Amino acid sequence: MSDLVVVGFDKIETADLVLLRLKRLKREYLIDLEDAVVVERDASGEVHLKQSINLTQLGASSGLLSGSLLGALVGMMFLNPVAGFLIGGVFGAGGGALSGSLTDYGINDDFIRSLGETIPANSSALFILVRKAQPEKVLAELSDVKGKVLRTSLSPAQEQQLQKALSG
Repeated sequence: MSDLVVVGFDKIETADLVLLRLKRLKREYLIDLEDAVVVERDASGEVHLKQSINLTQLGASSGLLSGSLLGALVGMMFLNPVAGFLIGGVFGAGGGALSGSLTDYGINDDFIRSLGETIPANSSALFILVRKAQPEKVLAELSDVKGKVLRTSLSPAQEQQLQKALSG
């Protein structure tokens, strides 16, 4: 089961920097992120979401591959596999991009937007869905980061430990 952690930051660029550090920790197998979203609220109060997984691009690339292969197979039946490969690739990429843009993965976007509306202007928040982690090592790597836990599905003791580490 995954745990949701939402941390707010005073500066608008801090959430991006923390996400980059978490991705580095993921490459070191210290944390397994299922999903991550950076929310920024600009000076005018407008909320911007930055998804860590671009589902439109992912859908287009997988659709291109599967459509091309399927098109080539159908093209062989009609003695023109190259045309089938090209036509299948075009339709596969288009269909994959469309399905990717309509898909919501991980953390619910409506939940992210509603919580993003509560953060102050010129600040940011990081939403992460964690499958598993080595908390001591992750918190040690993020010891210089200052933030406030806004929402979490962690136990009260874990949440208190996280807030203590983020408050310095």
